[in-house]
Amino acid sequence: MWPMELFGVKTEIIRAGESICESLNKWLVVSDQWLVEDDIVIISSKAIATSEGRVMDLKKITPSNIAKNYSEKCGRSAEFCEIVLNEIEFRNGKVVGVCPGAIFTSLKPNGMNGEILCANAGMDESNIEKGYAVGWPEDPVVSASELRKNIKASIIISDSCCRPRRWGVTAFALAVAGIDPLHDQSGKKDLFGRELRITKEATADQLATAANILMGNADKCVPVVIVRNHGIELSNYEGWVPGVCKSEDLFGKIA
Repeated sequence: MWPMELFGVKTEIIRAGESICESLNKWLVVSDQWLVEDDIVIISSKAIATSEGRVMDLKKITPSNIAKNYSEKCGRSAEFCEIVLNEIEFRNGKVVGVCPGAIFTSLKPNGMNGEILCANAGMDESNIEKGYAVGWPEDPVVSASELRKNIKASIIISDSCCRPRRWGVTAFALAVAGIDPLHDQSGKKDLFGRELRITKEATADQLATAANILMGNADKCVPVVIVRNHGIELSNYEGWVPGVCKSEDLFGKIA
């Protein structure tokens, strides 16, 4: 066994137009943290999106009748519902349900294999100034690749999420650079010698959830977590974390 370590990096409030790479290097110095070989850096998608200017001013949004209808159903403002609908179109998605506080969406971003289920197409009104909303980076793969190139570490871009029929927030990985997001265990033996058939370790999602304990979802201001002594074999993979189409989803036919 190896003593895996996770270090949270506390930052200042991120503003649109700031270089996330330059800011990260500054935060590492201030927090007395230094990257070493094979470190994995997990960064909040909203922190990157904010720095890239993917922040929407709700006062400038004119809601459509469709958005107003969703607003009545989910209780969010019509302006917020409108930007969710716009994001759904941008991410090649569709609405799959509505509940108090959220429009459930299924997205298939350009370049992703499979689909991803998430609330509000990834749009959020938390951890951003009142009257604004922030989404994911325009292209999380490009963002992860640029970060990897500039800070010389493997990158996971994460976002918080909820899981069906479970209370509470966990996290998932949107895109990665320098690490395989999945590790296939098929063919390996369990404790009693039985061969595993379909098991895949969701490595990037597992690390994102572990990091989310340090990041939090309120006012911690810790959008970056360093993972060290992890024992995970790194790679040159750069891309979206693959999703699953409904027809192949283990839970797709369960009511």
